[in-house]
Amino acid sequence: MDSVEKGAATSVSNPRGRPSRGRPPKLQRNSRGGQGRGVEKPPHLAALILARGGSKGIPLKNIKHLAGVPLIGWVLRAALDSGAFQSVWVSTDHDEIENVAKQFGAQVHRRSSEVSKDSSTSLDAIIEFLNYHNEVDIVGNIQATSPCLHPTDLQKVAEMIREEGYDSVFSVVRRHQFRWSEIQKGVTEPLNLNPAKRPRRQDWDGELYENGSFYFAKRHLIEMGYLQGGKMAYYEMRAEHSVDIDVDIDWPIAEQRVLRYGYFGKEKLKEIKLLVCNIDGCLTNGHIYVSGDQKEIISYDVKDAIGISLLKKSGIEVRLISERACSKQTLSSLKLDCKMEVSVSDKLAVVDEWRKEMGLCWKEVAYLGNEVSDEECLKRVGLSGAPADACSTAQKAVGYICKCNGGRGAIREFAEHICLLMEKVNNSCQK
Repeated sequence: MDSVEKGAATSVSNPRGRPSRGRPPKLQRNSRGGQGRGVEKPPHLAALILARGGSKGIPLKNIKHLAGVPLIGWVLRAALDSGAFQSVWVSTDHDEIENVAKQFGAQVHRRSSEVSKDSSTSLDAIIEFLNYHNEVDIVGNIQATSPCLHPTDLQKVAEMIREEGYDSVFSVVRRHQFRWSEIQKGVTEPLNLNPAKRPRRQDWDGELYENGSFYFAKRHLIEMGYLQGGKMAYYEMRAEHSVDIDVDIDWPIAEQRVLRYGYFGKEKLKEIKLLVCNIDGCLTNGHIYVSGDQKEIISYDVKDAIGISLLKKSGIEVRLISERACSKQTLSSLKLDCKMEVSVSDKLAVVDEWRKEMGLCWKEVAYLGNEVSDEECLKRVGLSGAPADACSTAQKAVGYICKCNGGRGAIREFAEHICLLMEKVNNSCQK
């Protein structure tokens, strides 16, 4: 279980940063009075994700896809689904990040160039945000690089701030690591242990480390130049949820952690029983070749055929669909052994018919699509995906965007994603 400890009231002697100069004049605060005498509005708690476009390590890291979702999307989903905030904001200086934030349902604060420099601190950007949003009383600064954050963590911290009167709360993780200080090159001394009496892990409480997932603070504290201070407490997160992309540089390892421990939405995942895949642009790359005798020729990737086989071995049926009058004879020659329907004008109706035929609910259906005609199916099913080169309409409708293009391994990648999620479903059922 998550454990939470409250810190005693304290003052901080060392601020984490200072307000930037030249910021816009502060707006006058609105009265907090409500209707009727003595009634006050609850303090406005805003989630704020800082997402500058000029990341030095990984270009546009904040919207780079992690397990098929833009990195910032993981924390936005957790913040919005928590219901703990009156508003959820992304502070950015980049158009692409703004577009992704709005797709997930966040509001966007366009930060100035003055607080978008390499030398700018988080506090600079937060203070600028507050100067433009005088309705905000408390800021929950959530790091975009913490994709395993869950709504329950945010709900508990919001309660600590609102109900228990803390001025600031920040996230930590407990670690059992022995630390040594370097006196000089090759010479060291212990910092937190006696080498003659090394404790066993179970006999030692370990130490608390900031994990960078979030920092909540009240306005008056931030305006004094602090993110931690006043009546202060820490919130201990589970170790498996403490994933920081700034630290976990190996992106594939981070993806595995997210797939296992990440938050996937309010509705629980169900076991997938059927995958429907668009033919042109998913199974194939969309190119059609015509022979001298006017016969249609298409190509596909063997990796995708292996992906289909992988799903079938896991008990998941795979069916193919196309709005084009594809040659069934040509498709049959691929020997994929999949039921297919071509010349389809209403894909949703066909998939609905297949679903009812198999006795499935929509949550037990997955769909891989790449065109506008796939949008309704992608929005309806329990698990949706699109190749990397799918149209923007399809990409906006899905929960997973492949790294591979259509006809170049997208089905295999999506199949592996389905299998990993089904492992997660099965593990949760066994608990």
